Amino acid sequence: MEAVSEAAAEGERLSLAAGVPPPIPERLQQRDAERREEAERRRRERDAQTVEEEQSDFFTAAFARERDAVEALLGPELDEAAGGGAEPAATRVLEEAAGRLQSLQRLLTDSVRFLAPYEVRQAQATVARLQGALSERRLQVQPKKRFAFRARKKESAVAQESPKDAERPQASSEATLSSSGPSADPECGFSRVEGQELQLGPAELLQRDVVLSQLTSCRVRLCGNPNTLMMRGCRDCTVLCGPVSTSALVEDCSGCLLALACQQLRTHHVTQTSFYVQVTSRAMLEDCSGVRFAPYTWSYVGIEADFETSGLDRSRDNWSQVDDFNWLARDQASPNWSVVPEEERVSDWS
Repeated sequence: MEAVSEAAAEGERLSLAAGVPPPIPERLQQRDAERREEAERRRRERDAQTVEEEQSDFFTAAFARERDAVEALLGPELDEAAGGGAEPAATRVLEEAAGRLQSLQRLLTDSVRFLAPYEVRQAQATVARLQGALSERRLQVQPKKRFAFRARKKESAVAQESPKDAERPQASSEATLSSSGPSADPECGFSRVEGQELQLGPAELLQRDVVLSQLTSCRVRLCGNPNTLMMRGCRDCTVLCGPVSTSALVEDCSGCLLALACQQLRTHHVTQTSFYVQVTSRAMLEDCSGVRFAPYTWSYVGIEADFETSGLDRSRDNWSQVDDFNWLARDQASPNWSVVPEEERVSDWS
């Protein structure tokens, strides 16, 4: 043992004499490597946090700038244009406000991945408020129109209607639309109908704000490109909708099946409902249960042209990416939603 120690000491003396540092023990080398790796990990985390903070700051500034611009257009600028008695000028202001509002929605959609949940909710509330204000100002400035809403019936039923069929409530074939209050018929859509097949076409839907409210056991086909879609208080309905340019809100509905494409999907108080969706951002649930998702597979003649006018990016589809605001655990899946198994998905929409 003494001979080995002396040999090691002699080797160290020779190394020092030759100007070569003695070898570092393997244990110290490993500890040094671990220390360097930990320092690099912390540096990457700091850099990532800095980037997210910078992105969040940019979003906040850009969002506030676009929000203020939309509010100005819907306020003083629209009042000035409408006060001059020139309807085309007021219409141009409304179109500019709608375009800026769509840009605001896209900004939020593209920023969801790095924003905190409370920031997303605040921004969503702002967008929804501005969309409501835009709809109200359109009604104030532009004259109300009459639309022919068709309730599809089988030819045999038209030829001979039984007493039982006669007692069934029918959807009005022509309705004067207004939005003077919560109980009024929607500007574009259907309300308080039971057991009917309802349909709107491209000309009736193009960039309109569509409302479906208090429908029961109805089948609704929306073959066109709405600007927004709101579905509220519906039970046991099937709703098939073309591409929605901005957001879709489904609230207080149960036992329904929906197929739609949109930038953003928000759901509140929805139960036992299936969504077949193409959504640019992540779908958002709040106070929901028994909700299922599958990819958007419904089609109709002219849908490609409607996608073109909608401005939706068909290459971005997050149909299975869902945020549940009532389930914040990251390491466990939310029990409130699931993916529809492939063998159970609807393949025939006729």
